[in-house]
Amino acid sequence: MQTRTLGTTGPQTSALGLGCMGMSALYGDSDRSESLATVHAALDAGITLLDTGDFYGMGHNELLINEALRTAPAAAREKAQISVKFGALRTIEGGFTGYDGRPNAVKNFAAYSLQRLGTDHIDIYRIARVDPDVPIEETVGAIAELVEAGHVRHIGLSEVGAQTLRRAAAVAPISDLQIEYSLLSRGIEEAILPTARELGIGITAYGVLSRGLISGHFTRDRKLAANDFRGMSPRFQGENLDRNLDLVDALRKIADQKGVSVAQTAIAWVLSRGTDIVPLVGARRRDRLTEALGALDITLDADDLSAIEHAIPPGAAAGDRYPTEQMAHLDSEH
Repeated sequence: MQTRTLGTTGPQTSALGLGCMGMSALYGDSDRSESLATVHAALDAGITLLDTGDFYGMGHNELLINEALRTAPAAAREKAQISVKFGALRTIEGGFTGYDGRPNAVKNFAAYSLQRLGTDHIDIYRIARVDPDVPIEETVGAIAELVEAGHVRHIGLSEVGAQTLRRAAAVAPISDLQIEYSLLSRGIEEAILPTARELGIGITAYGVLSRGLISGHFTRDRKLAANDFRGMSPRFQGENLDRNLDLVDALRKIADQKGVSVAQTAIAWVLSRGTDIVPLVGARRRDRLTEALGALDITLDADDLSAIEHAIPPGAAAGDRYPTEQMAHLDSEH
């Protein structure tokens, strides 16, 4: 397995990480046995970075990772690195009501995560979205206290803009910024990515397949389950979906010429953006994981990259990446 280092102060991780959210929430029903088998397969392949959130399935995802690690070979378990997002406030019915970044809340969230994960430390800890009522300095300061106490190894951030990134980095070392980055979501390239690089902060890129939209497996006539949040995503609606899948068709031609899959091409593109970027693949099944791992063997030369840019130029995506009310929570978009 290839490795990459998260920024100048972060850990060395596998070049691909496994995003575990879909095993518990937001993409319709999942198969618990297959989820566990997929985590085990990822560990067997040398993936060390497992990404979760304490609000994914209201703790379900952390418990799932706990079980997967308990039943994995000791060597793989010892190499595993867990990245946890916290701060989202939920309702009993599963709705989201905001974010809490107060110092006492940060420590409370961490205590519950450590219990569910069955570990004595969290490798990377980050608030999922900036709490607009709490200065980022206070939230990061609280995580820094957890680092000092040995409960957290590294401080991360999620979906923050360049200015907030600077403010946070002035308080404590930041290992990485987790943010959406794909051929359809390139907003970080203007200010956020250059700022992260200036500050020595790595990028863990989620949504590298735009939630399956550019995986090559999503079809125009696909019916989404009622509990699949993509049913509310602007990019999966009506004419937006048609336009976006036209982009995928253009990308497929390039993939076919190279003898690889669309998903592998899209992941390889993110990998090509810099060694300070670690893509998170949200595979819920072993076959999708195997496909994603194949991206590590792909080299995109200058002609390939030029063709990809022509097929999906910056800003080509139709529709926002989240519904309007969720876009309002993104410090990275302000």
